[in-house]
Amino acid sequence: METVYLETTVFSYLTSRPSRDVVIAGHQQTTAEWWARRRDEFACVISDFVLLELGRGDAEQVATRVRVAKVFTQLKTTPEIYRLSELLLMAGAFPRTAEGDALHLALALTGRVDYLMTWNCAHLANARLWPKMKKVAEEAGWRLPVICTPDELMGELGR
Repeated sequence: METVYLETTVFSYLTSRPSRDVVIAGHQQTTAEWWARRRDEFACVISDFVLLELGRGDAEQVATRVRVAKVFTQLKTTPEIYRLSELLLMAGAFPRTAEGDALHLALALTGRVDYLMTWNCAHLANARLWPKMKKVAEEAGWRLPVICTPDELMGELGR
């Protein structure tokens, strides 16, 4: 079974109140559809960084997000994760302000996941940054997972 690292934004889009922004509302709908129709086809994992990020904000929303996320296996945080995230930052794969995103990718790398699912297209699902991510991963001896949105991992579904 293929493995998917579920980054924080997936839970946020899944559990948040419907947005008035049509683009965000579409992302929320796609996330809910993937969750209902495809999630069980994958071994889904998270990290303590996901839980930490989900713990910020409105108490009611925090409780909902954390409840949904806690059922998944957590990847272990090791010293290698911090080393890899620093390499990603130094290589310019992420700006210094996106240290958390570098940590998510480092966890996905060391967890040997097949996919990193996210709605963070500024830093993670960013085609322009992908070559730098790939170079750092390969030079450190790791295989870069496919970084994608729920829409990209939806599949055909009879379309």
